[in-house]
Amino acid sequence: MACGKLEIDILNSVWKLTSEDENRDISIQDVVDDLSAQGVERAYTTIKTVMDRLTAKSILVRYKSGKKFYYSATMNKEEMAVENLKELSSQFFDSNYVDMIRFIERNFELVK
Repeated sequence: MACGKLEIDILNSVWKLTSEDENRDISIQDVVDDLSAQGVERAYTTIKTVMDRLTAKSILVRYKSGKKFYYSATMNKEEMAVENLKELSSQFFDSNYVDMIRFIERNFELVK
């Protein structure tokens, strides 16, 4: 369930907006405005395309209310992180979590 940078930015925006009001209907314009407030300037059509891609990946769901479409995430940030760690472990460490953790510990030492 790999996601690109803009996809993650959009998901973070959706999660943030949902955390502020869990009953809020989140539109594309809401995400465009939130990203813009964070300094991420993208065209409405670009955000729509990426949100539709996230819907195709079943990471977002789209529903209609009145004449407008709204989106919500199918998983929270923690669930998404777990799924991505499982995928990373499978792709690079033969699903050996201990090897993955050791790798992270060794290489994050270099970052400090």
